[in-house]
Amino acid sequence: MAPVTGDLVHTMGGDSGHVMWWALALGADPGGNATAIGASAVVVLGIAERNRRPVTFWQFTRYGLIVTAVTVAISLGHVWLRYFALA
Repeated sequence: MAPVTGDLVHTMGGDSGHVMWWALALGADPGGNATAIGASAVVVLGIAERNRRPVTFWQFTRYGLIVTAVTVAISLGHVWLRYFALA
Protein backbone atom coordinates (compact mmCIF):
# COMPACT_ATOMS: atom_id res chain seq x y z
CA MET A 1 0.00 0.00 0.00
CA ALA A 2 2.98 2.35 0.38
CA PRO A 3 3.29 2.91 -3.40
CA VAL A 4 -0.44 3.64 -3.66
CA THR A 5 -0.28 6.03 -0.71
CA GLY A 6 2.82 7.68 -2.19
CA ASP A 7 1.00 8.26 -5.48
CA LEU A 8 -2.02 9.70 -3.66
CA VAL A 9 0.13 12.04 -1.57
CA HIS A 10 2.06 13.16 -4.67
CA THR A 11 -1.19 13.79 -6.57
CA MET A 12 -2.60 15.79 -3.65
CA GLY A 13 0.60 17.82 -3.32
CA GLY A 14 1.62 16.59 0.12
CA ASP A 15 4.91 15.91 1.86
CA SER A 16 6.25 13.07 4.04
CA GLY A 17 4.10 14.22 6.99
CA HIS A 18 0.85 14.05 5.01
CA VAL A 19 -2.25 12.70 6.73
CA MET A 20 -2.44 9.79 4.26
CA TRP A 21 0.84 8.36 5.58
CA TRP A 22 -0.49 8.47 9.13
CA ALA A 23 -3.76 6.90 8.04
CA LEU A 24 -1.83 4.06 6.40
CA ALA A 25 0.43 3.53 9.42
CA LEU A 26 -2.40 3.62 11.94
CA GLY A 27 -4.82 1.58 9.83
CA ALA A 28 -2.55 -1.28 8.81
CA ASP A 29 -2.51 -3.14 12.12
CA PRO A 30 -6.01 -3.31 13.67
CA GLY A 31 -7.09 -6.39 11.73
CA GLY A 32 -4.39 -8.49 13.35
CA ASN A 33 -5.40 -7.18 16.75
CA ALA A 34 -9.08 -7.99 16.30
CA THR A 35 -8.87 -11.67 15.38
CA ALA A 36 -6.44 -14.55 15.66
CA ILE A 37 -5.93 -14.60 11.90
CA GLY A 38 -3.06 -12.10 12.00
CA ALA A 39 0.45 -13.56 11.76
CA SER A 40 1.63 -12.50 15.21
CA ALA A 41 -1.57 -13.76 16.82
CA VAL A 42 -1.06 -17.23 15.34
CA VAL A 43 2.40 -17.36 16.91
CA VAL A 44 1.02 -16.30 20.30
CA LEU A 45 -1.74 -18.93 20.13
CA GLY A 46 0.86 -21.57 19.31
CA ILE A 47 3.02 -20.55 22.27
CA ALA A 48 -0.02 -20.56 24.57
CA GLU A 49 -1.02 -24.05 23.41
CA ARG A 50 2.54 -25.35 23.80
CA ASN A 51 2.48 -24.10 27.41
CA ARG A 52 -0.84 -25.88 28.01
CA ARG A 53 -2.80 -22.63 28.22
CA PRO A 54 -4.79 -22.79 24.95
CA VAL A 55 -6.72 -19.73 23.81
CA THR A 56 -9.64 -20.28 21.46
CA PHE A 57 -10.34 -18.13 18.44
CA TRP A 58 -13.42 -16.63 20.11
CA GLN A 59 -11.62 -15.90 23.40
CA PHE A 60 -8.96 -14.03 21.45
CA THR A 61 -11.58 -12.21 19.37
CA ARG A 62 -13.60 -11.18 22.43
CA TYR A 63 -10.62 -9.30 23.88
CA GLY A 64 -9.12 -8.36 20.52
CA LEU A 65 -12.18 -6.46 19.38
CA ILE A 66 -12.09 -4.34 22.53
CA VAL A 67 -8.39 -3.60 22.08
CA THR A 68 -8.97 -2.80 18.40
CA ALA A 69 -11.87 -0.44 19.15
CA VAL A 70 -9.76 1.47 21.69
CA THR A 71 -6.77 1.60 19.32
CA VAL A 72 -8.87 2.86 16.41
CA ALA A 73 -10.56 5.48 18.61
CA ILE A 74 -7.21 6.80 19.86
CA SER A 75 -5.77 6.80 16.33
CA LEU A 76 -8.81 8.59 14.96
CA GLY A 77 -8.59 11.19 17.70
CA HIS A 78 -4.89 11.73 17.03
CA VAL A 79 -5.33 12.18 13.28
CA TRP A 80 -8.37 14.43 13.72
CA LEU A 81 -6.64 16.65 16.27
CA ARG A 82 -3.34 16.88 14.41
CA TYR A 83 -4.59 17.41 10.88
CA PHE A 84 -8.07 18.87 11.18
CA ALA A 85 -8.88 20.45 14.53
CA LEU A 86 -5.52 22.06 15.25
CA ALA A 87 -4.33 22.55 11.69
